[in-house]
Amino acid sequence: MTRMEHILNTGYNYYILLPSRGDYDELGMLQMRLPKLNADACAVVRVAASVCLAGDSAAYHRTAAFGDDVVIVATAICKSKRGGFKDTLPDDLLASVLKAVIEKTNLNPNEVGDIVVGTVLAPGSERAIECRMAAFYAGFPETVPLRTVNRQCSSGLQAVADVAAYIKAGFYDIGIGAGVESMTVNQIRGVPKVNPRVDTFAQARDCLLPMGITSENVAQRYGLTRQEQDQAAVVSHKRAAAAAASGKFKDEIIPVSTKILDPRTQEEKHVVISVDDGIRPDANLTDLAKLKPAFKKDGSTTAGTSSQVSDGAGAVLLMKRSLAMQKGLPILGVVRSFAAVGVDPAVMGVGPAVAIPAAVKSAGLELDDIDLFEINEAFASQFVYCCKKLDLDPEKVNVNGGAMALGHPLGATGARCVATLLHEMKRRGKDCRFGIVSMCIGSGMGAAAVFERGDCVDDLCNARTVRDNNLLSMDAL
Repeated sequence: MTRMEHILNTGYNYYILLPSRGDYDELGMLQMRLPKLNADACAVVRVAASVCLAGDSAAYHRTAAFGDDVVIVATAICKSKRGGFKDTLPDDLLASVLKAVIEKTNLNPNEVGDIVVGTVLAPGSERAIECRMAAFYAGFPETVPLRTVNRQCSSGLQAVADVAAYIKAGFYDIGIGAGVESMTVNQIRGVPKVNPRVDTFAQARDCLLPMGITSENVAQRYGLTRQEQDQAAVVSHKRAAAAAASGKFKDEIIPVSTKILDPRTQEEKHVVISVDDGIRPDANLTDLAKLKPAFKKDGSTTAGTSSQVSDGAGAVLLMKRSLAMQKGLPILGVVRSFAAVGVDPAVMGVGPAVAIPAAVKSAGLELDDIDLFEINEAFASQFVYCCKKLDLDPEKVNVNGGAMALGHPLGATGARCVATLLHEMKRRGKDCRFGIVSMCIGSGMGAAAVFERGDCVDDLCNARTVRDNNLLSMDAL
């Protein structure tokens, strides 16, 4: 099944600071009476514009349009090896979401300038060929190119960021950022041959640490208790179960028809996957406390406080705002910024605590401006640390559960997080303007992207009052 949304990554044609001279007509349009311009006054480029709050955000003080409408589609996240996609090949997973992008938007596939796919575990050339094959399965013509990208756990988000950057640079008008991972087919393995130089480079050596050990390092270095981690896992499952039961995920998911081999009878069955199958509604502290440490004898990280090994895919369609308006595509969100940062490989899980402030600053915002957070729960230890370090309100973070409940198919997680975030922002409406997707990255990095709710543009166009009439920021559409 596939998660789907429409996001708008857009800016505004002009943002103009004006002196306080003017009245508003019945439609809320500004009727200007301009004074003589001086060094303190700003020239008016376009007057027929709606009024928004002055100084509301540096993100609104743009001088040129920048915007990519984004339609998001992602498969459901299923447990590896015993989940619904355990017998589904990676190229079939990817093909299902690429095809859904076209079908749900009525887009002519010939219009796509490039497809970028995030993927982690498979050998580079092998996966690149599989992804190209998937595009053909999905109905894309040979004229549409494709490439893969690997920035570990942020690969899916990186693919989206790459496409957005290419569109903004004018290389093409429409692109797809996608992600795929089958952790059943391509299992996590160590580096087959290690350079002996790592013995003299501590940080290089730490890049080879098992992810579970980095989780233990975070817990030990920053004093995170076993109970804190267990509690985070319980909350993740409870929230995910509540979201699933209330039908929240139905808007994100489209069914995927596939085949599965019954492990007992070896009989091949046709199934339709339409729900995430890793959620445990009955998760509780008592049961979690019984689990033994998974990576270190005296450690605190268990299977229950780790992200689930999973299979899945996702796809994100991005295009210029003008094209989306021409095509009548719903505008659900705005990509405001993206940031990738480096951190100590030994505690790679702290990445979001550094990447989130960087992305917020790049968007011209403050951390307090962010209304919702989707932080990948690679491990409870790093998730708890990042929330504590940034002093985040628990009621704003992973409100529909996270990777400990929904799973973490490495290359696809970015698309899943964006889909979940944008749908929740839409549901909350005017109470939720900005949101963030973030994750830690193996070998010591972090990534984050800031999104704005798409219909905020409509809110601004319909604005009738401002806090300070002496300084008006105008949205010229």
